[in-house]
Amino acid sequence: MSFQPIPVHAIKGRGSAARHPHRFEADVREVWLDAITEQDDPWYLPGMTAHTTQVTPEIARSVITRNDSPDIGFAQSINPYRGCEHGCSYCYARPSHSYLNLSPGLDFETRLVAKVNVAQQLRVELARPSYVPRLLAIGTVTDAYQPIEREWRLTRQVLEVMRDTRHPCALVTKGSGVLRDLDILADLAREGLVAVLVTLTTLDADLSRRLEPRAAAPHRRVQMIRALSEAGIPVGVSVAPQIPFLNVDMEACLAAAREAGARRAFYTILRLPWELSPLFRQWLDQHYPDRAARVMSCVQAMRGGKDYDARFGVRGRGTGLWADLFKQRFERACRQLGMNQSSWNLRTDAFHAPSLDGQASLF
Repeated sequence: MSFQPIPVHAIKGRGSAARHPHRFEADVREVWLDAITEQDDPWYLPGMTAHTTQVTPEIARSVITRNDSPDIGFAQSINPYRGCEHGCSYCYARPSHSYLNLSPGLDFETRLVAKVNVAQQLRVELARPSYVPRLLAIGTVTDAYQPIEREWRLTRQVLEVMRDTRHPCALVTKGSGVLRDLDILADLAREGLVAVLVTLTTLDADLSRRLEPRAAAPHRRVQMIRALSEAGIPVGVSVAPQIPFLNVDMEACLAAAREAGARRAFYTILRLPWELSPLFRQWLDQHYPDRAARVMSCVQAMRGGKDYDARFGVRGRGTGLWADLFKQRFERACRQLGMNQSSWNLRTDAFHAPSLDGQASLF
């Protein structure tokens, strides 16, 4: 499908320029800007300055997702929302919207799903006799503190369950809404039950506005790290993803995070699975046409000549000279800053299953 870039001003506040078709669609339409009228599909209307966010409530039948991937540091996770309003152009979760028969493009960031029973269902799953407490990662696919959390407050409900059951959990976010829940997080931290990773992709505010249009600004994320640290909450920083020739300030991000109180750090290389590859290429052509070919050439050099290599162990870090360079830069910066010198080791021995009938457990 060919793509004619839409003017940047026409998609202000969104990461995608179009409703890109998903891989299960049988019919694909091409739209040419010189033929568009007001009667045409509004997703493609050049004069539009915003796209309305729609949230659909969902009654989830299960909420804990489990994985046995050898290169992921957690075995179970929970995501209160499907889709993410932050609209990050690089988000590896975009293709997940295809399973809802929605576009990984604009639909992913404008047509969201809220699991309104997430806290109640979580209690049910934690109360099962066969349940074994292990670290529960919150917001690993879509950000648990995206803007709609202000209204729906589902992440806070999940944290309340974590506090009530003394269950270990970890959060990764780039949303400043996490500071609203400092009270619960501080309670969990006092018992060694929580850690938070703040994503700091770049300190360049202009790049961040284009790359992550509805996420907190870089300086605000540094403030988040500081506030979390001062509240006694173990906090780290994710400088992911690293995109060649775009966010070139990895070391500066790590230094700013360390000064603000982060003690651990993490990174990945840009991942472009399924529909994300053409989506990100469109974004590059739209915002950085002068370096688009160079960026993708380097990405392919780390992916065996392809846009993406999905193999365990290499999908997050890549292979080859460029991948080695990113690894060396990251590890050297962490050594110099004294980061990653110890692990969090969140405890699991304090867990007690919730009572679903309102009565105290006999065990």
